Amino acid sequence: MGGSFNPAHGGHRAISLAAREALGLDEVWWLVSPGNPLKPQQGMAPLAARLQYARKIARRAPIRATAIEAELGTRYTVDTLRALTLRYPRHRFLWLMGGDNLQQFGQWKDWRGIARIMPIAVIARPGYTGAVRGSPAANWLRRFVRPAGQSSNWTNWRPPALVHLRFRPDPRSATLLRQGNPLWHREHHGARPRDPLTHRTIPV
Repeated sequence: MGGSFNPAHGGHRAISLAAREALGLDEVWWLVSPGNPLKPQQGMAPLAARLQYARKIARRAPIRATAIEAELGTRYTVDTLRALTLRYPRHRFLWLMGGDNLQQFGQWKDWRGIARIMPIAVIARPGYTGAVRGSPAANWLRRFVRPAGQSSNWTNWRPPALVHLRFRPDPRSATLLRQGNPLWHREHHGARPRDPLTHRTIPV
């Protein structure tokens, strides 16, 4: 599951654990992005602080927060997923994303290519259902939708394949957290967390 995680919060943790159970995943990786091409850099906390805080939110859970894209040198999801499948050929990956991401999925670089690399699970978010249904990407993906009751069989699916997951709505959001505490990252100023996948220290 990719994102800015600016900051990570309990909502990310809750949907990750729910998706893990529904899909039978070994663990969930949070890909803390060095920079989202579709999001403004203004107000974006340093990568080291975002990773440090994401690891704090994910602790004692089968969730691994990583900034591996910084080492891979990738900015776009399609390039990251290709690199991950090459780097970890014995892993079976599934892409997790929220319904709000599906709404703008058609703006992502080579979004059809993403769908052809690995199965996708879309987690519903309140307020986005209607807009998602009308998006060009959702219309193209509709023919590849699998029943939610078969979600634990995703390793047998041949991409493109997509499943919609619905969990208890969670009102928490990074935007609201930043509005309440725009300097949340100050407590992690100077942090140099070690990435759990690359084992490299993330520079300040």
